[in-house]
Amino acid sequence: MRILQVCAEIYPLLKTGGLADVAGALPPALLSLGAEPRVLLPGFASIMAGLQDPAEVARLSPPGAMANAGARLLYGHLPACGIDAYVIDAPGYYLREGGPYADANQHAYVDNHLRFALLGWTAAQLAIGLDPLWRAEVVHAHDWHAALAPAYLAAAAQSQQRHLAGSVYTVHNLAYQGQFDARHFGELGLPAHFFAMHGIEFHGQINFMKAGLYYANRITTVSPTYAREIQGSEQGCGLDGLLRDRANDLSGILNGVDESVWNPAADPALAANYSADKLAGKRRCKAALQQELGLAAAPTAPIFCVVSRLTEQKGLHLVLRALPELVERGAQFALLGSGDAGMEEAFRSAAAENPQAIAVRIGYDEAFAHRLIGGSDVIMVPSRFEPCGLTQLYGLKYGTLPLVRGVGGLTDTVNDSQLETLDVDATGFMFDAFSSEALLQAAARALALYRRPADWKAVQQRAMRQPCGWDAAARAYLGLYAQLIH
Repeated sequence: MRILQVCAEIYPLLKTGGLADVAGALPPALLSLGAEPRVLLPGFASIMAGLQDPAEVARLSPPGAMANAGARLLYGHLPACGIDAYVIDAPGYYLREGGPYADANQHAYVDNHLRFALLGWTAAQLAIGLDPLWRAEVVHAHDWHAALAPAYLAAAAQSQQRHLAGSVYTVHNLAYQGQFDARHFGELGLPAHFFAMHGIEFHGQINFMKAGLYYANRITTVSPTYAREIQGSEQGCGLDGLLRDRANDLSGILNGVDESVWNPAADPALAANYSADKLAGKRRCKAALQQELGLAAAPTAPIFCVVSRLTEQKGLHLVLRALPELVERGAQFALLGSGDAGMEEAFRSAAAENPQAIAVRIGYDEAFAHRLIGGSDVIMVPSRFEPCGLTQLYGLKYGTLPLVRGVGGLTDTVNDSQLETLDVDATGFMFDAFSSEALLQAAARALALYRRPADWKAVQQRAMRQPCGWDAAARAYLGLYAQLIH
């Protein structure tokens, strides 16, 4: 089964969020189950540097304004990811100062519509026969960056009047849709009738996300609950009507954890390794974290942590409001993240006022993220909406109990700790109302449980033993691909 995974980033070569973790973990999981996956990526500098023995497959001749890209398609191996890959070598598009989507001042590149249309067009070409030695049977596109792949595939199938390959489109976050001015449509080289309500037009604009949702044979998202939520107006981001129309083609497949990367028993980033059966190492991780961050050396003070983008969606303004009371109740707090400038400054100020109890690092550091989660007691994910969430899964794996809001994939992965559930299925703490008061009530339950070491350990061990790997998700995707092929 030849599967082409199409995405804009991949862990550990390039990561701006959870998409990269999925892109890095799913293909090896499919490979282990006997499939033949390959990935298609833009030629960003870090990806080009990680491509081993690149060979030119073809000079690319894309349509529209992309014809000036001077692009070629390379094929090689990504040792860091354990997967074979196609990479689009187009220096004018992908080798730039700044990030993959925006410049150093966080201004989106003005030609993003072309940069990522090229990714989608190339994916379709690999299903048509661009590489004579390997033709994709299924094209699996991830998020808005790759969302034109199903559209280009549909256009080619219409032109050639034959089925070319099945297509799957995965929504990782419906809020980020890739919208561009309608005047750019002619630059994409798609048939004119594709710019319509039944196509990629959305309120007079081009919408990459809508293209994926409309033209893909199957749609998935990253948790069953989020698949239901995005069919409603509250979380449908204007596309809920289309998603309801395609409900029979939509499913939620829960993300997993790459256990070769996230495993406290073997994680080289930790001060000490530990497991559910041997938890002594976690106490050493906590002491090391308190020392590293300059927090008071207080082994009995629970550490609440956050590893997140600092945005309103993530609910971190709720954490800011709750911090004084949380610290007053004897907790410590540590954060790793970046995003909204005002929120960054507010967290920095809180740490400056109480450095013995609050520590903040702005930015992202993968190794420190492991140390922070490994050394903390509770990980907070109080999101307004959350398609799946990965940090709560890392928390489960590391015995750092998740405190989450009951939305999306958080609902699917965390079981609330109440008196009646402690001995049954409790693995964390959950609240419903999107308010700091509701968050504090859940935190109070966490603090109360923490003061009962035997009960805390029982919940902690149950959390660590939850099956969080990629095997189940990979098997679900294989079943979906098989439907399309057969």
